[in-house]
Amino acid sequence: MAFEQDGIIQVEPEELKELLQQDDRPIIIDVREPDEYEEAHIPGLPLIPMQTIPTIAAELDKDQEYLFVCRSGNRSQNVALYLQNQGFSNVKNYAGGMLAWTGETVSGAEWVVRSPEELHKAK
Repeated sequence: MAFEQDGIIQVEPEELKELLQQDDRPIIIDVREPDEYEEAHIPGLPLIPMQTIPTIAAELDKDQEYLFVCRSGNRSQNVALYLQNQGFSNVKNYAGGMLAWTGETVSGAEWVVRSPEELHKAK
């Protein structure tokens, strides 16, 4: 069951598994470093490393719903807080991060985002 922390909705592992099955879901973004993503990530999730978020924030759709994933839930929480402070109203964090993920993972650089326009295919 989702809960809130610092004004950010926290999505738990079973909820994320359900969201991944839905057509009408938030854009889910992995914000870890490339080497972490390449080691293991949730299939189909795009990578935008945390440190690049400020440089692309202006290109993201503020009306879109976003859910962020990292290793433990800390970096993704910080990304959600940062974007909320930039005027994004529908940002969420995956609580527990990849450490809490028990679903399928894949390795390799499956989808490293070069331009925020690519995220339209993430839905």
